Amino acid sequence: MKPFRRRGDHVVAGLSAQESEILGLLLEQLDQLLDEDAADVPADPVRARLFPAGHASDAEIARDYRDLTESALREGKAGDLALVRATVPADGGDVRLDDDQARAWLRTTNDLRLALGTRLGITAETGPPDPDDGSQQMSVYHWLTAVQGSLVDAFVSGAGRRR
Repeated sequence: MKPFRRRGDHVVAGLSAQESEILGLLLEQLDQLLDEDAADVPADPVRARLFPAGHASDAEIARDYRDLTESALREGKAGDLALVRATVPADGGDVRLDDDQARAWLRTTNDLRLALGTRLGITAETGPPDPDDGSQQMSVYHWLTAVQGSLVDAFVSGAGRRR
């Protein structure tokens, strides 16, 4: 991957064909998580992480909060996912994002990292993953971290010029 860099009013990165394919597969998996029945959210740790409870100690308040917020949250995540999917070059190539698209990428890469990190057992309590863990899933997690980090750096680098 060529990291994201600020280019005028856009941030630009380069993805290989393999990176585009991996990102496409991850987006498809996230899309499936967003499409599933909302009633199953608390039972699935990944979905519970993507749609956190509004209250930890009162199940009724948490359920009411979920009833009020989950639909809009799900729609927002689905909209971001669709935008990211539309901007990923199918066979690799440049990704060119305006600020709104960059924000959608940041939110979606965050969701992808939350989902994968939860499946890998990564929590705030366990600390960061071992960078020497060579498993395929851990490698993808580290790659997503690098994508998100370079996007944050590029996005923030232009913040002063746009105000």
